[in-house]
Amino acid sequence: MSDQVTLTVHSSIAEIPAAEWDACAGAINPTVGHTFLAAMEESGSATARSGWAPQHLSLADDTGSIVGVVPLYLKSHSYGEYVFDYGWADAYERAGGRYYPKALCGVPFTPVPGPRLLVRPDAPPDTQAALIAGLAEFTRQRGISSLHINFPEERDAEALFEAGFLKRMGQQFHWTNDGYKTFADYLAALNSRKRKAVNKERREALAPGLEIDVLTGPELQPRHWDAFYRFYLATSDRKWGSAYLNRKFFALINERMADKIVLVMARNAREYVAGAFNILGKETIYGRNWGSYGDYKMLHFECCYYRAIEFAIDHGLKRVEAGAQGPHKLQRGYLPVPTYSAHYIPDPNFRRAVAQFLAREREMVEQKIEHLAEHYSPFRHSENEPAAD
Repeated sequence: MSDQVTLTVHSSIAEIPAAEWDACAGAINPTVGHTFLAAMEESGSATARSGWAPQHLSLADDTGSIVGVVPLYLKSHSYGEYVFDYGWADAYERAGGRYYPKALCGVPFTPVPGPRLLVRPDAPPDTQAALIAGLAEFTRQRGISSLHINFPEERDAEALFEAGFLKRMGQQFHWTNDGYKTFADYLAALNSRKRKAVNKERREALAPGLEIDVLTGPELQPRHWDAFYRFYLATSDRKWGSAYLNRKFFALINERMADKIVLVMARNAREYVAGAFNILGKETIYGRNWGSYGDYKMLHFECCYYRAIEFAIDHGLKRVEAGAQGPHKLQRGYLPVPTYSAHYIPDPNFRRAVAQFLAREREMVEQKIEHLAEHYSPFRHSENEPAAD
């Protein structure tokens, strides 16, 4: 890369033209697209006031063309990240340091693995390295405790680890389309006991007379979002005490990227009673939020997991990523996979302590993934195992 490059910090994604950002982000994963991130900011869901102060980086070549960007925020807390560092913050501050604000590279409230070092395809080969160096320099110049890159895809993660960032491993549960043509094909791949359990759950979910609407693109109307948002608020209040996303956010993404949204809504006659919000990528459907009024047995599994699998099969998608946590997903065909985060800590003593913790944690996570995959997979272990009941 030419020495004449310019790294700029932007306090709003609106400062970067959408076409230039998206030329770097690509079209595979909408969560890193300009439209999705701008909706977070314009709606007030991810702003300095909510503890997510945008500090996006752009790297321009000597002609002024942007060749790389990074979604970056200054955080005054650790909420909405899904990679938990509360213990780190407590230890650092008890030792006399100031943990917040910290820098976070990721997508607000969205534990979806994807690109984080967004590089234009025709950019010079060392653009990725320049972005990594820029992130480290940003952290040092601001005098902040740490920089965290959450849920980077494997290519970005390896580059960050090679550059000396600390490696953290987590776990999610993803469903993979093994060439299935129908949901029945998928069921045939399960062992007999799990196959019966899935069929039973699906029957019980709809037993109260519920019907399911799977909506995307122009099918999505304000009334659907009004209903879903009520469910989202009710569930957020029960589980976390407050909702991260506001109604305006959902209005903006419906207006600007409805073709990248799949809303699974359960209704009793004309009244909606529950819903699941998904983001649609080029190869993957990403499960994001679930909400309901009332207690409906097995309905969560039907809306969030089985309908997502059906949609993926029907549309030739490779994966369903159902979000953070949830070992209960395993018996429904979502197998454990590793996720990563990368951490830059300037303070050598703090870095050493965190590195020691991460080494122990990685070993436990690796063992857990191996154990779950080996002993709890719902799939038939051999071709000789019966495929039919």
